Amino acid sequence: MNKKIASALTLLLVAVIWGSAFVAQSKGMEHIGPFTYNFSRSVIGAAVLLPVIAVRSGLSKRRGEKPSPGSKRVTLVGGICCGAALCAASAFQQIGISMTTAGKAGFITALYIVIVPLLGIFLKRRVRPAVWICVAVAAAGFYLLCVKEGFSVGAGDLLVLCCAVIFSIHIMVIDRFDALGADCVKMSCIQFAVTAVLSAVPMLIFESPEMLSIWDARLSILYAGVLSSGVAYTLQIAAQKHADPTAATLIMSLESVFAALSGWLILGEVLSVKELIGCGLVLAAVIAAQMVPQSPSAGGAIPPQATECRKQDSDAAGRTKL
Repeated sequence: MNKKIASALTLLLVAVIWGSAFVAQSKGMEHIGPFTYNFSRSVIGAAVLLPVIAVRSGLSKRRGEKPSPGSKRVTLVGGICCGAALCAASAFQQIGISMTTAGKAGFITALYIVIVPLLGIFLKRRVRPAVWICVAVAAAGFYLLCVKEGFSVGAGDLLVLCCAVIFSIHIMVIDRFDALGADCVKMSCIQFAVTAVLSAVPMLIFESPEMLSIWDARLSILYAGVLSSGVAYTLQIAAQKHADPTAATLIMSLESVFAALSGWLILGEVLSVKELIGCGLVLAAVIAAQMVPQSPSAGGAIPPQATECRKQDSDAAGRTKL
């Protein structure tokens, strides 16, 4: 099979895993609190990446490659910063999912793709007119998807929107440290460990985690921790070696579609015609944002460096989503 076709199919599988993870997150909330869930899945996510790091390190030693002390420091600092951002984004998303549908959460989270170039304004990056059009279309989609009668937005939708904003910051942090030479896999493992530690604090303060409850949510936690965080991330790294960054991001942005389909098939969630049109507009804006040509001084789609380091979690996230 052609390597590009194989990569595209692999990335499509990644999108399916990330999209269906929204359902897993929603089901997990039936047994445990959001911070307990994020703590549990982050511990598993970090553990799953340890064998990947060991294999990569072994291959590097065989080739005689040695990481520089500077690279180690950048990876450590980057992992800590990414972990802090991921913890905040995951908290907003997990709490929000308990108040809205998995499908809507998937589409709202996908808005990070059009939010990233907007945040680039603060880094003095010019935003192209085409991106502003994408933002306007996404805003219209968000309105149809979330705004109810009386121009009110559901609390869950608003929390997931906050999650999308923080995920955008998370992506820009990834881009920064990747440019400085961080090891993406090690940085991802560190960020999961940091997320677990930070989630443990509110978990112990606001929740009363019990092993029996965690056990009841084990399938959801394992799916998010092993498949969404570990397997999907590793498949992404392998597939993107033979895929164009923009094409890869376009395929992975379909996670929002698979989130809605999974919510419909597994949870029986049904979207109204108005909400379906909103989903269509959000998806169109997300895809169009990835097709905007990008220059070093202009804000376009997600930076290629960040795309190569992304995870979901989304947690996702992650969506990662590193």
